[in-house]
Amino acid sequence: MPKTLLGLNYSTVDVGIIYSAAPFMRFLLPFIFRHYLSLTPKVYRVSLIFTLLGTLIFMQTVDSFWFYLIANLLFGASMGISLPYVETIALARLSKHKYGKVRLWGSLGFMAIALWLGKILSYPKEALYYLSAMALFTLLFGFVITKYDNIPHSLSKDDATFSLGKYWAFWLSVFLLQVSFGGFYNFFTIYETDHGISLEMTSWMWSFGVLCEIFMLYFQGGLLKRDLLYILQFATIVTALRWLMLYLYPYSITITFISQSLHAISFALYHTAAITYVFSLYTQKKLAQQFMLGIEFGLGGSVGAILAGKIYGENLFLIESIVAISAFLILAIHQKRNSYLK
Repeated sequence: MPKTLLGLNYSTVDVGIIYSAAPFMRFLLPFIFRHYLSLTPKVYRVSLIFTLLGTLIFMQTVDSFWFYLIANLLFGASMGISLPYVETIALARLSKHKYGKVRLWGSLGFMAIALWLGKILSYPKEALYYLSAMALFTLLFGFVITKYDNIPHSLSKDDATFSLGKYWAFWLSVFLLQVSFGGFYNFFTIYETDHGISLEMTSWMWSFGVLCEIFMLYFQGGLLKRDLLYILQFATIVTALRWLMLYLYPYSITITFISQSLHAISFALYHTAAITYVFSLYTQKKLAQQFMLGIEFGLGGSVGAILAGKIYGENLFLIESIVAISAFLILAIHQKRNSYLK
């Protein structure tokens, strides 16, 4: 979609602002649910309906910056409800080993659509038709998922003991790492094509990264039995190395494919270890997952998108690498504080 918007005469700053909207709503939602709502099957089903409506509105508003921004706010709010709901059910019902094997199907879907659109996309708005179709299928299968929900739904007043401050360094590290992904998620396609790599080859780069992600999700069960904090530190420093490679070798197809292979660690291993770690820290499971996605993909994704839009250029991934190193250092602070708290 970022590449699509450039084809509709959006600037890189416009793209950054547009794709900060949905993540920002994911960040706000956990605070609302903490005090006023519970993440029940009914609320989840409503969110799926609004997700589909949001994609349909996209097609009518994509030519207008402000109306399209509002549509993204609606879409982001809906996705911010549905993802934590599904993650919590999966973590509660599946072992760490089986969770990865289920989660990889999302990666297969991403890879399929990336390859397909990279090959056949002939005009910008065509991508929106596929987005709406996928939202419809998500709604249909999402309704089926609710029958597997056997987790108690606590009232907001029962969540009064939930605290972000106790583990502030962990949350700050998660936020910063996702900020560093802003250039990748929103401008990788633009960055590569600006350096002479074709759109079809770039789609293969995306898909190769997802293949490596799938491999990790399938076999990571044994790794997750180890110290999760050490895994998070390792994945964070690997992410910093990954962005540095993109900065140093922007024209190299080989190096870019190697950097994409690190997606297995910087996304698949990190994300699974992080949500598993949060699941073990808090008794309010669904609220914890909402904050995890809200702070990581929400606030981090929002700030990362805006930052990447403003700094886009030759130094984009150098700055992203520095941000990832900062996340690593703060995670080390969390590790020391956590040992003290225990």
